[in-house]
Amino acid sequence: MAAAALAAIPLVPAASASAQDTGGVLEWGLPYYVTGPPSEASEGLTAVSMGGLDASGLKEGQVLVWGDNNFGQTEVPEAATSGVSAIAAGWGHELALKNGGVLAWGNNWYGQTDVPADAKSGVVAISTSAMHNLALKEGGRVVSWGLRTDVPAAAMSGVTAVSAGGDHSLALKNGGVIAWGSNDHGQIDVPAEARSGVTAVSAGHQHSLALKDGGVIAWGRNDNHQAEVPDTVQSDVVAIDAGWTFNLALKSNGDIVAWGSNDQTESDPLGNGICGPLVAFSAGDRFSVVLKADPSAPC
Repeated sequence: MAAAALAAIPLVPAASASAQDTGGVLEWGLPYYVTGPPSEASEGLTAVSMGGLDASGLKEGQVLVWGDNNFGQTEVPEAATSGVSAIAAGWGHELALKNGGVLAWGNNWYGQTDVPADAKSGVVAISTSAMHNLALKEGGRVVSWGLRTDVPAAAMSGVTAVSAGGDHSLALKNGGVIAWGSNDHGQIDVPAEARSGVTAVSAGHQHSLALKDGGVIAWGRNDNHQAEVPDTVQSDVVAIDAGWTFNLALKSNGDIVAWGSNDQTESDPLGNGICGPLVAFSAGDRFSVVLKADPSAPC
């Protein structure tokens, strides 16, 4: 599933997207639950998010969900069919941001679709990937619900970005990474170089990523080399997303780089016919979705 986000990485705000900022869905990796996007996802999307059992997309303010439906997650509620500005897919549940309030549906094992009052207004960003959710409020306060509800004092103000991992969370504040939650693989032991100058964060299942000066910093679980940063992503990177056991990074020219586990060819996008320039991307559990302006364009 999308670790951290398992969340979408749109390169432009959905509300101001032009034709050049939209694309159609391409997928690769483990096709266990997700068997292909619907026809309406072939063009015009501004964001995608890969969950644990399904994928979601955003098209003209409408949420699309495809894949497994054991928890009713592909049955998009009426409220999420217009006016949505951001999406995030978890493990069998979905989040959408509309007019500053969070909408949630699907798997509710740990109350992850029971949106707290604090997340029903004034929200500017959302993130999920597994069983807990994060919402970022105006003013930089983080709200957490689902399997994890804890938020450290440092994340109660001034935060500018959030990312929910498997059972840990990341936040960005004044250019430094704040991390909390499970730490059985050192995923919340923020390295010194990630305490300043960071511009983006992404939490994997049990590892973490940060983007600084165009280069990726990684720490935490490393059994699939997901925390070993290759030379190709040490410069010129503009966006990152951590999957469960692998990572994706987008270069300034729109090319995508993947590393980590590869038993389902999840770290070989080019071998699966996936190449840039890309509009958006999201990594999950050995499966990824991306947006390309012309999905039929050859590599």
